[in-house]
Amino acid sequence: MKVKVNLNSEGYLPDKYTKHAPENLKVDGKPAVSFPIEIIDVPEGVKSLAIYLDDFDSVPVCGFVWIHWLAANIDPSHHLIPENTSLDPQFDLVQGRNSNASKFLSGETGPKLGYTGPQPPDGTHNYTLTVYALDKKLALPSGYWLNEFLEKAEGHILEKAKIKLPVKA
Repeated sequence: MKVKVNLNSEGYLPDKYTKHAPENLKVDGKPAVSFPIEIIDVPEGVKSLAIYLDDFDSVPVCGFVWIHWLAANIDPSHHLIPENTSLDPQFDLVQGRNSNASKFLSGETGPKLGYTGPQPPDGTHNYTLTVYALDKKLALPSGYWLNEFLEKAEGHILEKAKIKLPVKA
């Protein structure tokens, strides 16, 4: 299985999906339009797909890995996850909480469920998009946390694919 996300001519995630997005593509001042994702060569026997977007480069900045998007129970026939799927899904999926929902961040704004775009404050960050191919749909409620996803997915991951997505500060 492979994952493809189109980058701009400089090799970065396009601005419209990041902190450089125009205000009309933001929610509470945070980028909210999710980027399109192409999933290639989904293995046989897959019953659902899940996606997880994180930023390990955030650790020196805020002290933890920032979760930007969690989505699960995507039908494997959807090899293209269209732009803006987080705000305007074209098919069934269940979205988890991102790091804006953390009770340890005072006054954090932006979407707390689904996609919240990259906002590197201190130089280029390399975001990691992981796509999971699972042997079943997971019993997850809307607004699940990452730990719930990982617990439910354990023993059901047939394959996973990762891609690095650089975003400029």
